[in-house]
Amino acid sequence: MEVSRAPETDFAHVPDFGWEPAYAEVADPDGGTLRMAYVDAGPADGPVALLLHGEPTWSFLYRHVIRILSERGIRCIAPDMIGFGRSDKPLDQSDYSYARLVEWTRELVFDQLDLREVTVVGQDWGGLIGLRLVAEHPDRFARVVAANTGLPTGDFDMPEVWWRFRRAVESADVLDVGRLVASGCVRPMADEVRAAYDAPFQDERAKAGARAMPGLVPTRPDDPASDANRAAWDVLSASDVPFLIAFSDSDPITGAMAPILRKLIPGAQGRTHPTVANAGHFLQEDAGEELGRLIADFIQA
Repeated sequence: MEVSRAPETDFAHVPDFGWEPAYAEVADPDGGTLRMAYVDAGPADGPVALLLHGEPTWSFLYRHVIRILSERGIRCIAPDMIGFGRSDKPLDQSDYSYARLVEWTRELVFDQLDLREVTVVGQDWGGLIGLRLVAEHPDRFARVVAANTGLPTGDFDMPEVWWRFRRAVESADVLDVGRLVASGCVRPMADEVRAAYDAPFQDERAKAGARAMPGLVPTRPDDPASDANRAAWDVLSASDVPFLIAFSDSDPITGAMAPILRKLIPGAQGRTHPTVANAGHFLQEDAGEELGRLIADFIQA
């Protein structure tokens, strides 16, 4: 497996993200290892929030959430998925699969960090991975926060806006990551913030994970991940783990999932689920402090 690793100097001008990265080794399918980066912030003895980002972002997306949670006494673990951020980046799109993304995250948070009583916060692919982990390892989790995400099985079609996004990623000669993130926000993005989303990618080859991810979302019933996601739905729809659905008001990609989650997840019943106003798909970027307060209130209720 051919891999690239962004030098630390590429992150020298990333704003508002002063936490030192930590690293752990996870297995690659060729018998070697990959270096996976994460932020570990807040009191070591605090309740744990596992903050899982999506495509094509990295843990920088959670910087405002991390600050609020840390101030509230909550320990934050914010990994960079393999292929993103400071983590190693396999250079072939075929190196990525849904199963591998789940396994790399599982290996980090359970085998390496031994996290327990976890509140998982998943947005975009962070939910696709996080909800699988909750279903497959329910004894490790205390709560779930689903934020602009879902768990597709391929039994229902994705919205047209998502298909347009997938086609744009697949066909772009140059994948403008910063522009993609900015287009998923409704509030203005500063130039230095946009540059921070570009920072992990030295060249086009390093964007193999970002290019591969849309094609890994199950879009047909016989997708390689469909059976595992159906099994996860079976577990989640019978689980009473406390479940908060914190979606934004301006995300055409995942917005339709909020009422489905509220209806089908027992742990979501009888709970007030907030809608974050004036926020797009990347609600952590548009309204990170507000989302942080919602998560902290949920954990400390």
